[in-house]
Amino acid sequence: MLLIHGICPERGDRLVHDSLAADASIPAGAVWIDLLKPTPAEDAKVEAHLGISIPTREEMRDLEPSELIYSESGARYMTARVICQSDTIVPKLADVTFILTEKALVTVRYDEPGAFRIFLNRANKPGGCGLQPEAVLDGLIEAIVDRAAEVLRGVGDEVDQASRRIFAGRAQDVEQGGAYESVIQRIGQHEHIISNVRESMVAVERVLLFLSASYARPQKAHATFTAEWRSAIRDVQAIEQHATFLSNKLQFMLEATLGLVSIEQNKIIKLFSVVSVALMPPTLIASIYGMNFKTMPELEWQWGYPMAIAMMALFAVLPYMFFRWKKWL
Repeated sequence: MLLIHGICPERGDRLVHDSLAADASIPAGAVWIDLLKPTPAEDAKVEAHLGISIPTREEMRDLEPSELIYSESGARYMTARVICQSDTIVPKLADVTFILTEKALVTVRYDEPGAFRIFLNRANKPGGCGLQPEAVLDGLIEAIVDRAAEVLRGVGDEVDQASRRIFAGRAQDVEQGGAYESVIQRIGQHEHIISNVRESMVAVERVLLFLSASYARPQKAHATFTAEWRSAIRDVQAIEQHATFLSNKLQFMLEATLGLVSIEQNKIIKLFSVVSVALMPPTLIASIYGMNFKTMPELEWQWGYPMAIAMMALFAVLPYMFFRWKKWL
């Protein structure tokens, strides 16, 4: 799908977007050309309009780390990984290629990250976005960073809830395989989201550093964008630090959860051990008087059987009282 975003003829303070028909030509006022799952014909149309090369999906997937950011024929090619499907249990990363030219910004993507939808809603409002390709790129990056921060904030809230659930757990949770198992599963899901956010921010930071270096000696028209990109770098670094903090907190929660599980299991094993020790003397007495020897005088006693039962009960209670006195139970 070829999406065109250009200047509104009636009012020049907003961007308007529309899907381009297969037989229509790209308008001259298009400042952002968004290629969503493009066909070869759509790629060729954009290439002919701007005189650049559009990477295919296979080329984007097989890019080496050194090829993610480069300049060619006066255009800047920047590929970053953006959080996608962040509302699901296991989000993923989507490769997005930004091609910045003097005439327009071209984005090539095969997924629909939420940051693009957020930016479109913002850009359609008066004054929501500048009318230069650099302004559109700046707005997109800002939306990507804001979305990553929002995802991390949601993960942080869920981590706090999981933390309270861990340390307010009861022994029954282990016996029933309850809360701790689900908490460990959620910890793994949260760590996956955090690692995706960190990886995305590292890619975005590389893009911002490349843009800042490209405009190291900015013209007056580019001075504002350079300052905003440098400010965005600080925001990205703050998000990376927050992601590291949450990752460390999740590691502590995982260790604490496994420790609590081990403690509760040890309590159960200790109870079994106490029962075994308490039943050893009665078992010994029953084994002795279960022998079939005629010379055992107790077999002829009138009160021999009650005596054996009493001894078995006594020697079962004494170990229990001893464990209670030692505060092992």
